[in-house]
Amino acid sequence: MKVEDVQIPESAKKLLIETGFGELYPPQEEAVKTGALDGKNLVLASPTASGKTLVAEFSALKHVIEKGGKVLYLTPLRALASEKYEEFQKYARLEKKSGERIKIAISTGDYDSADPRLARYDIVICTNEKTDSLLRHRAHWMSDISLVVADEVHLLNDMDRGPTLEVVLARLLQINPDAQLLALSATIRNAEEIAEWLKARSITTEWRPVKLKEGVYLHGEVEFKDGSSYKVEEAYKNPAINMAVRILKQGGQALIFAETRKASVELANKASLVVKNFLSRPEERALKEASSKILETGERTRISKLLAELITRGTAFHHAGLYGPHRKIIEDSFRTGKIKVVVATPTLAAGVNLPARLVVVNSYERFEPGYGRYPIPVLEYKQMAGRAGRPKYDKIGEAILIARTPDEQEYLMESYICAEPERIWSRLAVERVLRSHVLATVASGFAHTEQGLYDFFDKTFYAFQYNPKHIRGIVGRALKFLAEEEMVRLDRERIVATDFGRRVSELYIDPESAVILRDGLYNRAEILTDTSFLHLICHTPDMAPKFYPRRKELKELELYLDEHREELMFPVPDEWTDRIAFEEYVAELKGARVLECWINEMSEDDIIERYAVEPGDLFRFVENANWLLYASHELAQLFRHKDMLQTINILRERVIDGIKSELLPLVRLEGIGRVRARLLYNAGFHTIDDLKKASISQLTRVPLIGLQMAKKIKDQVGGLIKLEDYKKLKTGRGEEQTSLTDYK
Repeated sequence: MKVEDVQIPESAKKLLIETGFGELYPPQEEAVKTGALDGKNLVLASPTASGKTLVAEFSALKHVIEKGGKVLYLTPLRALASEKYEEFQKYARLEKKSGERIKIAISTGDYDSADPRLARYDIVICTNEKTDSLLRHRAHWMSDISLVVADEVHLLNDMDRGPTLEVVLARLLQINPDAQLLALSATIRNAEEIAEWLKARSITTEWRPVKLKEGVYLHGEVEFKDGSSYKVEEAYKNPAINMAVRILKQGGQALIFAETRKASVELANKASLVVKNFLSRPEERALKEASSKILETGERTRISKLLAELITRGTAFHHAGLYGPHRKIIEDSFRTGKIKVVVATPTLAAGVNLPARLVVVNSYERFEPGYGRYPIPVLEYKQMAGRAGRPKYDKIGEAILIARTPDEQEYLMESYICAEPERIWSRLAVERVLRSHVLATVASGFAHTEQGLYDFFDKTFYAFQYNPKHIRGIVGRALKFLAEEEMVRLDRERIVATDFGRRVSELYIDPESAVILRDGLYNRAEILTDTSFLHLICHTPDMAPKFYPRRKELKELELYLDEHREELMFPVPDEWTDRIAFEEYVAELKGARVLECWINEMSEDDIIERYAVEPGDLFRFVENANWLLYASHELAQLFRHKDMLQTINILRERVIDGIKSELLPLVRLEGIGRVRARLLYNAGFHTIDDLKKASISQLTRVPLIGLQMAKKIKDQVGGLIKLEDYKKLKTGRGEEQTSLTDYK
């Protein structure tokens, strides 16, 4: 089937044909024939790069242009939401029947808002968590949704993200039963079961635009599933590097999956020494530009410097601990062929689309603290293998597992390459997970009685897979917890959320975190300081990631505990009677200490070195701290702790920017982060009035304050700019005097 034969608006057909879409892939054609464009619910399970997103685009354009509908596109990750937002931008030039152009929006943050601006948009791209938050705030525009696209729906199986996705889908079907649902998934064993739950039709296919060959490497030879094989020159000790060299000689790129972040960095470093020999002069120049972007984005740290150096050699590492914009630079440079080899952790497999001619799975095992080493699921391997082969560039993609012995080779062939992915199972029925969703159901008015609660959760995937009676018991226990903690109350047969419960649901925090914050605010501490509040938020289950101390840090943290014991809102567990609780408490202290260093302007690099914290983790930790301090402020206001409000507010502002309180007036200016603010302050510009009185020439004497930045400051603070001074500076100095971008 050709694009011109698809029943979508003519303007959309023309645009797609202009952008290179001529003929539909088999899964796309099957989806169209199964009713994707006729309003039928559909679960489409197919490999990576088989064109699932285009089916969603067809359906979205049909709804928006022809029917005047509204589309909600769900993704599990912010990075994936950004990728989809960019993909949909090409349709912004198309017009609806009203003559207005299609409006596309993305929303992934600010969980305490109904985001009313989204009512003005035709296609809204959200993370699952943001959608859950919007449902809790009863965003009125959600009743206008005519199409829901759920991307990566196989993540119902994920312990962290699955329950939210499951509840969001059940809730959207509850409030919008006539909306069309299009669920996109990797190839899974029980797609038909998910389809039956969603009252949808199901398509499962193994078709790929690029043929995939899966094999196992052992002692210099790769043996494939189909019985074919080839020899690999063992010029280097590491098999993954030998495989990468082979594909580089053919003009391809390699994506290597390593077990841990540390392993990804070490292997990328080793690979870079080899990969650099395969770069042309133009490629070296392009890589230097990408390397410079790394150094110009965010604070310079040991990690960013190492990453920038490896990129000049055509190699990069990629993991969740990296600063987000750095990951984006790596992904873009790999897509355009500048970076030849990326060594990544498996988080990349479930994230953005980054195909390569060769995928090497360096280890099929994972290490989890407390669990030890264990083999990865088949589905995880298939997700990694699915990255092999770039459509339009490669005829064949290769996915290779590394074996050390003949026995292991046989095991990998049988247990991964020839195996089917596991069934997808609901992860909803955990009381700790369910509490938040039970509270949201009551607080948002989706259920008013205990029976109403049961009726809703009877419609979940868990209840569909098991007997609904199983989940009712867990819902009952969650309800009991919420009642005991005064988040809900029973009013005869009705269940009503209290002001506390309603606010907790809106704030999108774990009810257990809310109880800890409430009790901490009431308990207070003998001496109330910034440390009191920083430890309070680190004491909650919502504070992540956890920074468990290394052995050499324990002495420092014990001294820190002795120094601040009277400032802490919760007693220290006894080390000898409850060792696990004590270790958790010490990890919380480390978190508070990291935040304390951050707001006292310790550089990222020093924090990373001193506490073994990586930039991406630090960013997420600061982001979570900001949200939990906001929640603490809102609960302090609710419970009338007026004396705490200003302290929490100031602390929150300091956490957002990583500054001492004296810099607060300066960082409120656009373009002024912690680095520039400190330089301005040290140069004598302490207040907005100081900046107002300053001349442009005085400001440009401050390091990192070029002419354009000085003018931007003056535009914001006011004050006269002498024309002669401005002309003179512009002629004499030219553009900005520095390329170092301030970290904001």
